[in-house]
Amino acid sequence: MSASAINVLAALLEVRTGQHTASHRSTRMDAALTPLMRARGLDTLDDLVARLLDGRDPALAGHIVDALVNQETSFFRDTAVFDMMVEAVAAAEEQGRRVRIWSAGCSTGQEPLSLAMLFAERQEATGAPMPEIVASDISTAALARARSGRFSQFEIQRGLPIRRMMRWFEGDGSEWIARPELLRHIAFRQINLVADRPPGGAFDLILCRNVMLYLNPVPKAGAFDRLAHALAPGGLLVLGAGETVIGQTHRFEPSGRFRGFYQPAEGCSGGGRSAAKAA
Repeated sequence: MSASAINVLAALLEVRTGQHTASHRSTRMDAALTPLMRARGLDTLDDLVARLLDGRDPALAGHIVDALVNQETSFFRDTAVFDMMVEAVAAAEEQGRRVRIWSAGCSTGQEPLSLAMLFAERQEATGAPMPEIVASDISTAALARARSGRFSQFEIQRGLPIRRMMRWFEGDGSEWIARPELLRHIAFRQINLVADRPPGGAFDLILCRNVMLYLNPVPKAGAFDRLAHALAPGGLLVLGAGETVIGQTHRFEPSGRFRGFYQPAEGCSGGGRSAAKAA
């Protein structure tokens, strides 16, 4: 790997996504791009960059970004967070409206599918209404997999109890496919958090977990602004376990009621239900 090739690829990722690639992640870059290079008959990152820069493969830049974006995820990741989300949704339902949830940076779909399972089971047990779930990601490839609901044996076993696996998935050879009645609860969208407008309307709960970790300060601030604007009054933001708003943005502050969640800071409320009406 030449330094110039790494710099070009890192710059592409930063321009497209706002993510910064640290020098120690360059070996991961090579590993992530190897399947793409093989598919195009290329031997090195320098060959890949040369193909990128000659302009004869217009889809290549998007494929490179798809390969480099971190898609680490699993079902019911951090179970305590999901337990807290049930309480937060119940509190929002006290306002007498259908709750809306946005899984921002949903990767290959395990997070929104976990939400769909959780609240579909609650509906079956108690008759409580099903929230509206919107899931988005920047990656075309990740969204295609999320929409298909198809997972390997390894993926299906990460965080998914056998009871839920049998209830909500069907075996297909060595893979498992989410049942249509589960997938229909989720609307998938391709959205770049640092460049695109949020989905229309306002959300009572936004999950944006382990996305901000990779963003540079300026795009990160812009992403927080977009998330704040997308929240309904009283809405909550959920970040990853290693993330915080403290020192990162003035738009949010820790929730006094839901530990580990964040609410719009006083005087910094988002678009609210007025945004939903205008959308």
